[in-house]
Amino acid sequence: MAQGVKAFGWAARDTSGVLSPYEFTTRPVGERDVKFKVLYCGICHSDLHIIRNDWGFTQYPVVPGHEIVGEVTEVGSKVQKVKIGSKVGVGGLVGSCRQCDQCSNNLESYCPQPQLTFGGFANVMVVDEDYLIRWPENFPLDRGAPLLCSGITTYSPLRYYGLDKPGQHIGVVGLGGLGHVAVKFAKAFGAKVTVISSSPNKKKEAIESLGADAFLVSRNQEELQAGASTLDGIIDTVSASHPIQPLLGLLKPHGKLVVVGAADKFELPVFPLVSGRKMVGGSMTGGIKETQEMVDFAAKHNVLPEVEFVPIDYVNTAMERLEKGDVKYRFVIEVAKTLKVG
Repeated sequence: MAQGVKAFGWAARDTSGVLSPYEFTTRPVGERDVKFKVLYCGICHSDLHIIRNDWGFTQYPVVPGHEIVGEVTEVGSKVQKVKIGSKVGVGGLVGSCRQCDQCSNNLESYCPQPQLTFGGFANVMVVDEDYLIRWPENFPLDRGAPLLCSGITTYSPLRYYGLDKPGQHIGVVGLGGLGHVAVKFAKAFGAKVTVISSSPNKKKEAIESLGADAFLVSRNQEELQAGASTLDGIIDTVSASHPIQPLLGLLKPHGKLVVVGAADKFELPVFPLVSGRKMVGGSMTGGIKETQEMVDFAAKHNVLPEVEFVPIDYVNTAMERLEKGDVKYRFVIEVAKTLKVG
């Protein structure tokens, strides 16, 4: 019988969410599986929810991490997508039912039986080749890792809702891990971009560093009034509850507000929708085919997240800082460089 792969990483054991070194065994490398050495892994806000069981389905011990890039070290006998030495990525999904309408249409992330990714905070991973992303040549693995979640989470709604056309005016609400990547993708599509934030001190960063064309303070009524009916679409990345009506006011008639931040709830006024034929939609992430498309687009247009590199033994501090919003804009763990095995 084939042996499982011995692995070493950092895991949370209980709802405290405290991570510490952990030895475990992955499944054996099957005929369609790929084993790869983890080089880098981004830290996503959902990792924080997972290690604390905020969503109620965490099974401990849990090794988080789903913005994973690495180098292939072993392939199963029927693998065709990659070879030993290939650079690869894994995002939020490592399995799905393969039979539903969503899977049939390359929308595996909306499958009713998704298999979510865990295990990026470890030295090695085994995954079915169908859920791997081929990494483009000469595209940075280290800075690129967060694209596998924050990248596809913002690229997918821009594409799906038709907000990827040159000359459009796109608003981005929130300038965190998701928002700053949304700005970069919208600019790469040829859009004019306005950042909408509750933090006036982010204006310089948004315009001078990230390339946004304009900045509105969401609490400033004069600025919101000046921006009324100017936007073709808005990508809302804020995960805390916040007023929606001011954002609807910024949309042109027929405009679209797309929510990607996981806020608990918000009040949705009907009259602005009806009177302006406006739309409020949602989006989670993209399927494997679209994630590959996104990474290839990012490589072509040099879309890269702004990151802070950390060693793996800093991960608990990184989680605390992430909760406070104290990062510009994404932590990336230098797994291969800093993880001491055993």
